[in-house]
Amino acid sequence: MSQLTVRPGAPLRGEVGVPGDKSISHRALLLGAIASGVSHVEGFLPAADCLATLRTIQSLGIELEPAGPTSFQIMGRGLHGLHEPQDVLNCSRSGTTLRLLAGILAGQPFSSVLSGEDQLRRRPMRRIVEPLRQMGATILGRDGGRLPPLAIRGGELTGIEYSLPVASAQVKSALLLAGLYAAGPMTLHVPGPARDHTERLLAAMGCDVGYQVPDARYPLPDTQSLELQPPARLAPLDLTIPGDFSSAAFLAVAASLVPGSEMTVTGVGINPTRSGLLDVLRSMGARLSLDGEHQAGGEPVADLAVQHAHLRGMEIGGPTVVRMIDEFPILAVAATQAEGETLVRDAAELRVKETNRIATAVEQLRRLGAGIEAQADGFVVRGPTLLTGARVHSRGDHRLAMALVVAGLIAQGETVIDDVDCIADSFPGFVETLLKLGANLR
Repeated sequence: MSQLTVRPGAPLRGEVGVPGDKSISHRALLLGAIASGVSHVEGFLPAADCLATLRTIQSLGIELEPAGPTSFQIMGRGLHGLHEPQDVLNCSRSGTTLRLLAGILAGQPFSSVLSGEDQLRRRPMRRIVEPLRQMGATILGRDGGRLPPLAIRGGELTGIEYSLPVASAQVKSALLLAGLYAAGPMTLHVPGPARDHTERLLAAMGCDVGYQVPDARYPLPDTQSLELQPPARLAPLDLTIPGDFSSAAFLAVAASLVPGSEMTVTGVGINPTRSGLLDVLRSMGARLSLDGEHQAGGEPVADLAVQHAHLRGMEIGGPTVVRMIDEFPILAVAATQAEGETLVRDAAELRVKETNRIATAVEQLRRLGAGIEAQADGFVVRGPTLLTGARVHSRGDHRLAMALVVAGLIAQGETVIDDVDCIADSFPGFVETLLKLGANLR
C-alpha cells in the first residue's frame, strides 16, 4: 500500500492495544545476543526497523527460535561469542540498529561494515564515531566517519570518561554497549533525561551501571552521570515488552482532536524518560488518565484512557524535548487545533531524524492549511486552524506519515497521503487499528 485516503467521520471509540515498544525491541535483541544463555522475549515489535536488527544479529551467528507471533528465544553466545559477518550488515533504514550495533562491534576482535538504505546513509554518525575511536576502535566512514557506511575494526577498548554533547539515548546506549568490552570502567555524563531502556536492561542482566530508576512523580534530573563496570557475563533476559508509547501517541492525539472520541490504549509503556508528550498534552488541556499502573520487565506500564478535549497552545523546550523527541510530528497536528500559539524550541535534533522533521512537517501541514512556521530549532503553530483535505507526502518518514493520517481525520474533505508503506517501520497494523476505532480510511 503506497497511498492512503482519509476522510473525517465518526468519533473514535473503543479499546485497542499497540505493538511492542520499538526501542526496547531493538535492545532486547542486541543484549540477548551477547547474554550467556537463552533469553525469552515476548511482545517483540515485528516492524521493519526491528527486523533489520534481527537480521544483523543472525549474520553475527545468533540463532532465534520462534515461540509465537511476537515471541521467541534468543540463543545468546556471550560477550565474546559473535562471529565475523560474511557480508555487509544491512541496517535498512534504522539508525538505532546502526548506532547501537556499532557499540557492540567496537568491542569485537574482527572487522565489520554497517550500511543501509539511502535514507540511513544520510544520517550523521560522528557522535558515536568520535568517542568509540577514543576508546580504541578503528572506524572508517564517508566524510571522515560522519556518514555511513561505517567500517569497524574493534577490540582492545579502554574505558573513558565522556560528556555527551546532547542527551541522545542512541549515543549513550552505543557507548554503554562498547563499555561492556572495555578494560576499566566507563563514565558518561549526559546533559538531560535521555531514555534509559539500555540501563534498565543491563541492570536486569546483572551489570553494574550505577543506575537508579527515576521516579515519575518528581522532575527528572537535568543531567545524568553513569559509571559502567565491565561485567564478566550478562545473564539472559526474561522479558515482556510493553506497548510502544510513541505508537500510542498518535491514537491519543487522534482521540483528543476528533469530537466525541473516547478510547483506551492498553498496556502502554510510560517510562518517564520518554513520555514527555503526556505532560505536554495534559498542560494543553487534554483529558488523559492512566489506569492499572504496574511494572513489566522493569518498565512502568498502564492503560491510557483518552477523551476528546479542547486544547490550548503552550511553549515547549528544554529537557522536555528529549523526553518526546519522536512525538513532534503528531504534536504539530495537535497544535493546529489548540487555542493560541504553540512554540517548540531546543529541538534542532529533529533536523537529523529519518527526514528533516521540522522542514517536512511544516511543508506537509501547510498543504492542509495549517498556520505553522519553521524555526531554526523548532517551529511555531498558531491555532486553531480549519484544515482542508489535500494531497500530502510522508517523505518516507513513518512518524510524519501517521501524523498526516491523524490530520486527515480532522480535515474537511479528502486527504490523500502518498508513501505510507513506511508506517510499517514502527507501527504495523496502524491502519487496521484506526479502522477498528471507527476511522474512515481506504
